Amino acid sequence: MNIKTSCRLLMAGLLPLFFFSLAHAADIKIGVAEALTGPASQYGIPIRNGFELAADEINAQGGIHGVPIQLVVEDERGKKEEAINVYKKLAFRDKVLMIFGPTLSNSMFAAGPIANAAHFVAFGTSNTATGITDMGPYTFRSSPMESDVVPVTLKSAISHLHIRTAGIIYGNDDAFTKSGYDVFRKSLEDQHMVIAGTETYSRGDVDFKPQLTKLMALHPDAIICPCLSEEGANIMLQARSLGMKQPFIGGNGFNSPQLIQNAGKAAEGTIVGSPWFSDNPSPENQHFISAYRKKYGTPPNQFSAQSYDALYIVADALNHIALSGNLNSDRQSLRDALPKTTHIGATGKFAFRPAHGQDKKPAGYDADQLPFVYVIKNGQFVLMK
Repeated sequence: MNIKTSCRLLMAGLLPLFFFSLAHAADIKIGVAEALTGPASQYGIPIRNGFELAADEINAQGGIHGVPIQLVVEDERGKKEEAINVYKKLAFRDKVLMIFGPTLSNSMFAAGPIANAAHFVAFGTSNTATGITDMGPYTFRSSPMESDVVPVTLKSAISHLHIRTAGIIYGNDDAFTKSGYDVFRKSLEDQHMVIAGTETYSRGDVDFKPQLTKLMALHPDAIICPCLSEEGANIMLQARSLGMKQPFIGGNGFNSPQLIQNAGKAAEGTIVGSPWFSDNPSPENQHFISAYRKKYGTPPNQFSAQSYDALYIVADALNHIALSGNLNSDRQSLRDALPKTTHIGATGKFAFRPAHGQDKKPAGYDADQLPFVYVIKNGQFVLMK
């Protein structure tokens, strides 16, 4: 390129774009670490699908300044040790710009420190446990915390069902379920509900009747179950077999069609909060639903909606920075741009807010988004009004 051409491009505002294209002849690689096999795949597969759909659309529109996004997808199987291995592979061997995932909060707690130590963005779209973004300033999430969703869910449940007492059952050896229990307990106390009794189980348990029998004897108005959907469905089925008729109130783990498929009629009346409303008439949401159905032949869920929006959020941030081709510099530029990024997508209006952090240590960014509240009725998630 001669001097005259450079001057013309500079005057036209095209020179930065020209150099950007030269620096990025290759695709922009973004890592995706999700549970694609094992029990957590009921969340991980829709999450991957949402990313792929968004990537197809963004690339069809010209990518980022003319450079396509390449998703580098790895299966972390919903296991902490696998999440660590996948993070290391994506960050240091594949040299991705950032990583989405892992699927479960337990796995993010294990892998997230790698991102903060190596100074690249770890972006969770399904992690709701308290403390995720306390790991450091490179940790982001687009999934609202249980502490944001649960109080709204409980307030709606109390109003509609006139419940005043609750029994709780949760897994005490899992970060997600333990965090969910802590949030539910505080919210119950804040809303002056009586906790009739609390029972725990361990990961891998399949017989919940001893715990349910104890709760049944206390006659609570509702059962709080901050569990993943596989365990939750088993708990519901066993509760109904014991003759328990109380409604269940769940956390983010219940936001899966698999819960209804596995529990059937036992899930009727269950109440849960979600940041996504399938019948939201907004053009962004209706486009997403239509495009997802066309590509995958099935309806989307909350988790695919959140991942779809998340890639657009990152794309918005990338479109506002000039990538240099230096991986370390570009990782830092993306981290600095994300907190200021806002988006309107399938889940509605989205923005980040700074995490509070602990001990005044630098923290990451949480989702600033309001939830909807659903009840399961006739085998469907129906918006509570």
